[in-house]
Amino acid sequence: MSLPIVTATRYVLPLREGGSLPGVVEGNDLGTYVIKFQGAGQGPKALVAEIIVGELFRRLGLRVPELKLIELDPAIGKSEPDQEIQHLLVRSAGLNLAVDYLPGSFGYDGSAGNPGDDAMAKILWLDAFVANVDRSWRNTNLLVWHKNLWLIDHGAALYFHHSWMSAEKFASLPYDADDHVFSVAAPAVPAVAEELVAAITSELLTEVIALVPDEWLGDGDRERYLGHLLARLEQRATWQPGGAA
Repeated sequence: MSLPIVTATRYVLPLREGGSLPGVVEGNDLGTYVIKFQGAGQGPKALVAEIIVGELFRRLGLRVPELKLIELDPAIGKSEPDQEIQHLLVRSAGLNLAVDYLPGSFGYDGSAGNPGDDAMAKILWLDAFVANVDRSWRNTNLLVWHKNLWLIDHGAALYFHHSWMSAEKFASLPYDADDHVFSVAAPAVPAVAEELVAAITSELLTEVIALVPDEWLGDGDRERYLGHLLARLEQRATWQPGGAA
């Protein structure tokens, strides 16, 4: 099993959000995508986190825009007047990550309604599990599209891989739920945790880790990701928002 691969045919415009300069591109399948560049500041590890976390969340019932791999010929950006973007396109030649573009979506700010205690608790627990530090009211990384909540931008999760923190240290690393957009749902977390723990098997984690292209990983990295996540699952009483069930 692998992610679909498309080829970028046109660079449409940059999305000037954060430091990674994602952009909107068209693909040879006539789709429109937000492209995340492997040549951006954090390199391919941010894309690895996007795939592992996004696909795990999807399999656990959350809405995440479809992910694909996208081949980029840097020549498609030759008419782009911004030199920074031109350089980024050149550095990112080859395989990148494509996120399905949701036209007309808007950032969640709470005004679109309460998604419900169970949904909020589920998102909070899963963000804590993968150590996602980027889901606060400053930047919710949640979109509302067709009245549904969609989760985006998981490149800041799994940050243990930037220095390969030991699995033992990551397993019990505390999570600051107070800064999370759904911190109010912490009391409801223990009620949903049991179902999530039962669903996150070694087989499921192996499946989503296998979706990451070989060229974005080092020797033994797949086993490291699996070991770190299984260890964190085992030590959930030390980081679970709302306390242990």
